[in-house]
Amino acid sequence: MLRIAIQAKGRLNEESLTLFREIGIDIDDAKRKYMSRAANFPVEMLYLRDDDIPGVVANGSANLGIVGYNEVVEKGYDVKVEEKLGFGGCRLSLAIPKNEEYSGPAYFKGRKIATSYPKILRKFLDDNGVEATIEVITGSVEIAPAAGIADAIFDIVSSGSTLVANNLKEVEVVLESEAVLISAGKLSAEDEAALAEIRFRLESARISRGKKYILMNLPESALEEAVRILPAMRSPTVMPLAAKGWCSLHSVVDNADLWDKVRQLKAIGAEGILVLNVDKIIL
Repeated sequence: MLRIAIQAKGRLNEESLTLFREIGIDIDDAKRKYMSRAANFPVEMLYLRDDDIPGVVANGSANLGIVGYNEVVEKGYDVKVEEKLGFGGCRLSLAIPKNEEYSGPAYFKGRKIATSYPKILRKFLDDNGVEATIEVITGSVEIAPAAGIADAIFDIVSSGSTLVANNLKEVEVVLESEAVLISAGKLSAEDEAALAEIRFRLESARISRGKKYILMNLPESALEEAVRILPAMRSPTVMPLAAKGWCSLHSVVDNADLWDKVRQLKAIGAEGILVLNVDKIIL
């Protein structure tokens, strides 16, 4: 049984469970306390604080973990990033009062910086030859300057709205982070097989994100131009219609390009264009 440690609550908990359901692994967590199992896959979830997950994976209490990359770097345990999962995106940044002038890393010389990530911050300061005092705070780091605890902060930034609300501005991005799947690299043959299946399904889900399935009726005379517009992953599917001189073309398109492609296809005579959501793409 593959054991995966995930965050007990919050955004990463919700997005982790959504991801597993997306790849066909149904976790019943309705009545869970600290652990739950999947009914249709040999996996169980262990619910922990995010900063405990790298250590639990490193010591073998869990085979895998889903946690922010920032926690992996900060804790420094000997774990391997198996997959970047594409959600939970954020960054670890330095921020100062918005009315202060920023002159580069030297600005922090002799100042106090509040953070929950002292190891990552210390490395940044050392790499830049800056001597500063690190004040470790486990929560509400953003209030430190206003409360007189520190001159600046080093904290997680997503949208930046929390900084704005506390009259701070972001001046240095030190680490880009997202949710990652980690292991200690010590799995049985059975668990390796389960992990391989999970990775296969994750790749399918990743490829399908942001894609639309598009099909239309098209004059055969416009087929070559339509194929140029919609090259697809290998080649579009083309089928003849009962009406002479017409065919049906099927393809997959990035959602970001959809309306531009539709406009081009309409211009060359495409009709009855149907756009569908893509659930999975398996290469």
